[in-house]
Amino acid sequence: MKNDHTIIQIDDCLVSSEILTEYFSCDYGKCKGCCCIIGDSGAPLEECEAEAIEKNYSIFSPEMRQEGRDRVAATGFFEIDGDGDMVTPLVPGSEECAYAHFDGEGNCFCSMEKCWFQGKGDFRKPISCWLYPIRVSVLGSGLRALNLHRWDICKDAFIKGRKEKVRVFEFLREPIERYFGEDFYSALSEASRMLNARS
Repeated sequence: MKNDHTIIQIDDCLVSSEILTEYFSCDYGKCKGCCCIIGDSGAPLEECEAEAIEKNYSIFSPEMRQEGRDRVAATGFFEIDGDGDMVTPLVPGSEECAYAHFDGEGNCFCSMEKCWFQGKGDFRKPISCWLYPIRVSVLGSGLRALNLHRWDICKDAFIKGRKEKVRVFEFLREPIERYFGEDFYSALSEASRMLNARS
């Protein structure tokens, strides 16, 4: 389905209609978690998240590869990338997040989230990772813009989402409600219903 990618305002957020009309569902069996090891810089962080990582680091650091622990020891719990943004550190000479964890079959996981699922620590992972493929940016007006990011490594997720009839915002219900609130998610659902009814 194609649309004009209209912008819908909900509270202080400008939401791209693609988030409401496009389909997405992570296909880990195809990608093996490569979003953690491919990219120009680390995952965007909020200041409070860098503090949470520092607080929980001793819990999930044993899960990390030695190269990741070495990088954190050398640079700290975050870096500033070329755009001046706070991001997770990368292993030197690679695009791999320092907090990545690999199992015996080469599948990549977030060490933070792995420990969180085990009931260790109180920080799951950066919201920028949890909300992907939604990217949030703050505009000069103070409003937040929510846009759909398309990355070739996630092409199978768009295909799977279409097969399963799962919209982007539906796939991301948990992080959306966690970050923006249940009322915001309800507003997204209603906006999606109206948009898709007109298509």
